[in-house]
Amino acid sequence: MNRSDPNEIYALLDRLSIPYRMIEHPAASSMEDLAVVEQSLGAVFCKNLFLCNRKKTVFYLLLIQEDKRFRTSEVSKRIGSSRLSFGEADTLYQLLGVHPGAITPLGLVFDTEKQIHLLVDRDLLKLPEICVHPCVNTASVVLKTTDLIEKYISFTEHIPQYLEITGEVDE
Repeated sequence: MNRSDPNEIYALLDRLSIPYRMIEHPAASSMEDLAVVEQSLGAVFCKNLFLCNRKKTVFYLLLIQEDKRFRTSEVSKRIGSSRLSFGEADTLYQLLGVHPGAITPLGLVFDTEKQIHLLVDRDLLKLPEICVHPCVNTASVVLKTTDLIEKYISFTEHIPQYLEITGEVDE
């Protein structure tokens, strides 16, 4: 698959019988940039964070509700890892086929060696639909949340770890 061609992702979604709505838009590199896209598509984005442990030997993709605060200490504690930090852009591209600003669970299809541990905010499962990028930040797709988890993620053979994320500072 061509990592920078969203049509490849759309073709995979079609092959997996996952219905979706899509929209092309100007490059969006922040959650604020996506507010208009959310209104057009009628669904919300989740924050997709590429993280690693202190030694940069273990990598994570965290899907968290857009309105929750990300606290490294909370997530580190919940997964029993050394303090987490953001992963490097080169590693992100090598593992997920995306650049910063286009991080997406749809990129897990490129992580054929399963080096990424998928972490999912349990509250995301309450959303009927979710917006994500198709590996570029100039387009967005809406999927049923259950289709993303049960069909797409299952297809990539990644096993999600569900977390109760509060966004609060742990004492």
